[in-house]
Amino acid sequence: MGGFAAAAHGPGFQSDFAGGLSNRHAALLCYIPMVGWIAAIVVLASERFRRETQVRFHAFQGLYLFVAWLMVEWVVSPSRFLFDDMPLYRLVTHGLQLLVLFAWIFMMIKVSQDQTYKLPIVGELAERSVCEQRT
Repeated sequence: MGGFAAAAHGPGFQSDFAGGLSNRHAALLCYIPMVGWIAAIVVLASERFRRETQVRFHAFQGLYLFVAWLMVEWVVSPSRFLFDDMPLYRLVTHGLQLLVLFAWIFMMIKVSQDQTYKLPIVGELAERSVCEQRT
């Protein structure tokens, strides 16, 4: 039993998991709404994708989309209590939530068609992050 636990959590576990993924599938997993950040971290930490700049770009972009989602959920949405009587505020909040959700779905479609698309703002950040890691 001790050997199984060591094998399951040893250094080969991550490479075995990432080794079975194609570049497209790894990039696609990074855009799954709400949980794609986990795949993005695995991709960025994986030795298998260390030199795959396209996959790393998608991992960073998916991670930054998740951060945008968190900002809407944890910063913008809670402040609705201050502006609850303003219908425009609710429209803006729900619009931002839908925008991030649309971006995730849009990127899943683009990646599934093997196309690279750089989203405004988060795409720039992702590109910069990939470039910084190459140096």
